[in-house]
Amino acid sequence: MKDRWSDRDAQALLSCYGENCPRELILRSYSGRLLGVEPSLVLHGGGNTSVKGHFRDVFGELAPALFIKASGFDLATIEPQDHVAIDLQRLQSLQTLDAIPDKAIRNELCASRFDQSAPTPSVEAILHALIPFRFIDHTHADAVVTLTNTPDGEARIRELYGDRLLVVPYVMPGFVLAKKVAQMTGGVDWANLEGMVLMNHGIFSFADDARESYQRMIRFVTQAEQALGQRPSPPVQKGIVSPLVLASLRREISRVVGRAMLARFNGAPESLAFASRDDVADIASRGPLTPDHVIRTKRLPLVVDGEPASLVDAYAREYQAYFEQHTDGTLTMLDCAPRWVIWPGKGTVAFGSKPAELKVVSDIVIHTIGAIEDAERLGGWRALPAADIFAVEYWELEQAKLGKTEVLPPLQGRCAVVTGGANGIGHACATALGEQGVQVTVLDLDPAVDLAFDSPAVSGVVCDVTDPEAVRQAIDSAVVSTGGLDIVVSNAGIFGASDMVGDMPDEEWQRSLDINLTGAMHVVRQSIPYLRLGWEPAVIIMGSKNVPAPGPGAGAYSVAKAGLTQLARVLALELATDGIRVNTVHPNAVFDTAIWTDEVLESRAAHYGMSVEAYRKHNLLNQEVTSRDVAAMVCAMAGPTFRCTTGAQVPIDGGNERVL
Repeated sequence: MKDRWSDRDAQALLSCYGENCPRELILRSYSGRLLGVEPSLVLHGGGNTSVKGHFRDVFGELAPALFIKASGFDLATIEPQDHVAIDLQRLQSLQTLDAIPDKAIRNELCASRFDQSAPTPSVEAILHALIPFRFIDHTHADAVVTLTNTPDGEARIRELYGDRLLVVPYVMPGFVLAKKVAQMTGGVDWANLEGMVLMNHGIFSFADDARESYQRMIRFVTQAEQALGQRPSPPVQKGIVSPLVLASLRREISRVVGRAMLARFNGAPESLAFASRDDVADIASRGPLTPDHVIRTKRLPLVVDGEPASLVDAYAREYQAYFEQHTDGTLTMLDCAPRWVIWPGKGTVAFGSKPAELKVVSDIVIHTIGAIEDAERLGGWRALPAADIFAVEYWELEQAKLGKTEVLPPLQGRCAVVTGGANGIGHACATALGEQGVQVTVLDLDPAVDLAFDSPAVSGVVCDVTDPEAVRQAIDSAVVSTGGLDIVVSNAGIFGASDMVGDMPDEEWQRSLDINLTGAMHVVRQSIPYLRLGWEPAVIIMGSKNVPAPGPGAGAYSVAKAGLTQLARVLALELATDGIRVNTVHPNAVFDTAIWTDEVLESRAAHYGMSVEAYRKHNLLNQEVTSRDVAAMVCAMAGPTFRCTTGAQVPIDGGNERVL
């Protein structure tokens, strides 16, 4: 593993923060970041780092303090203020107790903070307080944990590190672990130790100098990587998945969870090679890389080798049996659905209710399958017994990391396709859906569509909706990327030239029909099989005020939009038995779109003898209608507000006398 320490960079960070921040906290942040950028050391808020120093209280007196990373904070971006200052002596006094309930531990950790508004400190603070070194680094290094997860793991670790590292048998993290280490080191000279290996859990390094502690960690992990040897490269090929089966699998897992879930298929060579192992079903039954992962991934994945519904139900029954076997009768069972799936001969699939959660699970899966492959080359993968994993999964202090009281947006976990979304109303719809927790794929002719959004929740695909094969490929790709399809917003359209019917070229008439009407039909038709497998599926058609109130010079546009509205009504009739809602929005005079240039606005305002400002609000409510207003209605139609509504046509026009 690369040693990333740079005296120049460390000094630059010291200079950046200046004298107002303690030197040891700045160096603590610097070396913590070096650890945090290595995914094979820590993932998504994992790992713990601390430094001992002093905290100046309101009386100006210095009190011994432990500055430890706040729980859940990301080491890769950690700042000095992200370390919680805790009363060191109070923490050390806890070690005199024989036992302490979890709730009392959490209360003590919070009460020990010098600043009561600071975040919750890591549960490992008690152990960090015990270790008599200033700088302490704790990671879940893949290579080290992999070695411990082999049949003769402890012997391998002792042979590799000798007496320099204390080898601690697996026990529950937190207070129990701190007590175990205290017992094991009662007669040990800490000066002879450079670190600790926690079997099946992780590794510690420590020193009185930030650089030395960091470099010890890198040295220890490098030794473990060398002991594992080079992992053979898999064949260069990718797994191919059926979008329809993936959507079906996502629906069944969402059903068991009780809310919409996102899915991410991984058919990369490493994932495909793992999923193609003859013994993959056996390996999948052994457990996770480290107990910390169980709150994200569940103890076991699901192996998909048959019909999704029956397999997911069988997994749920097995999870319930696992819970009933290990519960003490006071716990509430979590949902019974898997968080990752092994698809033999194809790859793996991760599941999460939101993009950030999905990424966490996906990354853990990638590291887990790599660790399993390495362990199998050393004699076999061996995880902790189910009882130990269960204890962490239902541990109160670990569950707190998940934010169990979090209220999710009503559209969280849904998957959507928005057409014509590179700008204007479509862009606003895609953005608003993304803000509501939807994973959105935007289809547009604009080659720059993928650059039109800053949000990771929205991605773009170049697609011509008049080409049915291009639409098929784009919709299939969207399903593979997100796991399914729940919402379709058919927005792609053109206004075209303002020709009277008597002067209209055939090409202009046909072009309007092809894009505004037939293009929408292509998109919805291709989406229907996936919508039938969707979560509370909805189709929203972008109509126009010109349907109920057409105007001269817009014949091609008005007729196409009228046909589109009729198509929506037919779809509402045809798809109701599948639970698919189809509703239409009729916007009017949405001026923050590309077609309303300053010149056009000035021309139309002058035509009515108005100022531009007055023309913008030329409706009964005297309100300017924006793309965001239309997008808000689209989100409402996609959500529970319109749960019992289909076939509706809703104007977004501020009130129009010709429509009322």
